[in-house]
Amino acid sequence: MIISDAFPTQSAIGKGGVHTPFYSDELIEEVRSRNDIVDVIGGYVRLRKKGNTYFGLCPFHNEKTGSFSVSPNKQMYYCFGCGAGGNVFTFLMQYENYTFGEAMQALADRAGVELPKQEMTSAQRREADRRARLLEINKEAAKYFYTLLRSPRGQRAYQYFAGRELSDETMKKFGLGYSDQYSDDLYRYLRSKGYEDEILKESGLVTIDEVRGGHDKFWNRAMFPIMDVHNHVIGFGGRVMGEGEPKYLNSPETKIFDKSRNLYGLNLARSTRKPQLLLCEGYMDVIALHQAGFDNAVASLGTALTSGHANLLKRYTKEVYLTYDSDGAGVKAALRAIPILKEVGIITKVINMRPYKDPDEFIKALGAEEYQNRIDHAENSFLFEIRILEESYDMSDPESKTAFYNEIARRLLSFTEELERNNYIEAVAEKYQIGFDNLRRLVNNLAVKGGAVRQHTPLKSGINEKKKKEDGMKQSQKLLLTWLIEDTRLFASIKGLVTAEDFTEDLYHKVAEELFSQYERDGQVNPAQIISLFHEEEEQKEVAALFNARIHEVETKADMEKALKETIIRIKQNSIDYQARNVNPTDLTAMMKMVEDKRALEALEKLHISID
Repeated sequence: MIISDAFPTQSAIGKGGVHTPFYSDELIEEVRSRNDIVDVIGGYVRLRKKGNTYFGLCPFHNEKTGSFSVSPNKQMYYCFGCGAGGNVFTFLMQYENYTFGEAMQALADRAGVELPKQEMTSAQRREADRRARLLEINKEAAKYFYTLLRSPRGQRAYQYFAGRELSDETMKKFGLGYSDQYSDDLYRYLRSKGYEDEILKESGLVTIDEVRGGHDKFWNRAMFPIMDVHNHVIGFGGRVMGEGEPKYLNSPETKIFDKSRNLYGLNLARSTRKPQLLLCEGYMDVIALHQAGFDNAVASLGTALTSGHANLLKRYTKEVYLTYDSDGAGVKAALRAIPILKEVGIITKVINMRPYKDPDEFIKALGAEEYQNRIDHAENSFLFEIRILEESYDMSDPESKTAFYNEIARRLLSFTEELERNNYIEAVAEKYQIGFDNLRRLVNNLAVKGGAVRQHTPLKSGINEKKKKEDGMKQSQKLLLTWLIEDTRLFASIKGLVTAEDFTEDLYHKVAEELFSQYERDGQVNPAQIISLFHEEEEQKEVAALFNARIHEVETKADMEKALKETIIRIKQNSIDYQARNVNPTDLTAMMKMVEDKRALEALEKLHISID
């Protein structure tokens, strides 16, 4: 039956679960080592071999020339274009938006490794069983509604969806259905499946009272199943057919349905390759956009955007484009959403729907190409806020106009980074023809009065020399780590000259400690295993970048030896400088080490380093 395609079985969607088990480092490494990264990524990206490395088009950003590399030797991937990188776990977490537990389960299944079951207390087991039964009930209801829509009894709802220009394929994709006109129809069906009144009442689908007995929450409505990111049906939305209130009705909150922590359509949008998510107001907007090819659309569930929604969005994207209704209510909703999204670090833009009310109307009238054009020209959220703010002022009145400029200046102070603030000052000044210097002076005066920022004296050279020096040192440390994993013979060349302690960047120091330890213990290195030691995505990307520093080709062995020596000297000198800044003068052992390191550096400058 088609229904099983629309609503996957529990075994197909139950990866990860509510709890993420603890896995030992040994088990993680076993699963990783039994999944060749070229084979895994080759299932998603077309790869071509060049030398010892495979290349393809990066799946994490749009590009025309392949800068995405997969190394079978390192068991790592790295994109030289966008910086995405990591091991086989990282890839699934980035591409499929899996949690680590889900990636671990998927790769263990692929390799035939049985993972240990998480031990639960009796209370946890009862809670898990109850949640599982609620999910079963919701899935049964979804299947029933789905079947009814395609029966003679569901023709009115089917015609409603068809009148909204939804194809049969789209109706199937979203599992759309119909709740019968009889108010106890679903109740009687679920009872026939063996579910008791107590659990049915808890599901939110049925109301039980002494007078009427069991009756349905939804009846005579076009039905929209709501799924979580794992494709579990957790609730429903229903639009009344004909007259009746409310026009739209949502499931009440239950043990499995929290409106403030779920988004409609995210189960589909989580796998989009587009760089942003489109945040809508309603079910039909999401469905219309997906049908038009915008598979990155989601919507909040009949409630205003919350911090829970924002944190959920942050798991899947760094950019959100608001595509709310263009009426007054939609503008207010956008103004409420912008600071919530900004608070969690999401870049936000606003899509202009005018002259149409919402994305559904817009797509029907102007088509997908014009909607994409609106996406491409979406308005910066801060400039959107300023534009809406302007409507509250009489720009023909000098006093009101001055008040408007002062309010702009006050809001510009929210940007604590001077460069970012100046960029916004420039954009606002150009748009409102204030003059950059005038607006910056106004902002600075407000800042000084409020004590918000100190006025900085710009460097005469215009360059932050200390920052430049730090960046150069990071590059030297990164380069040496890359060389060491590319050619482990270099460990013998640098023995006694550089140790893990000489890597002063915190992340680099941790990586170097593990890398040196691996070589001393095993006589070889395993960079992919090192990535598994870091849990944050940004850290994993940075570690991957460490092992993929751009290496300028050297023509001769002598040139390589010279480059290696110069790099070691820079790292060693920086290590001594770092010790001098941080050593306790009363720590005689540390002071003696610093003196010894200085002598070693002097000797190193006269030494010939061989890479034989």
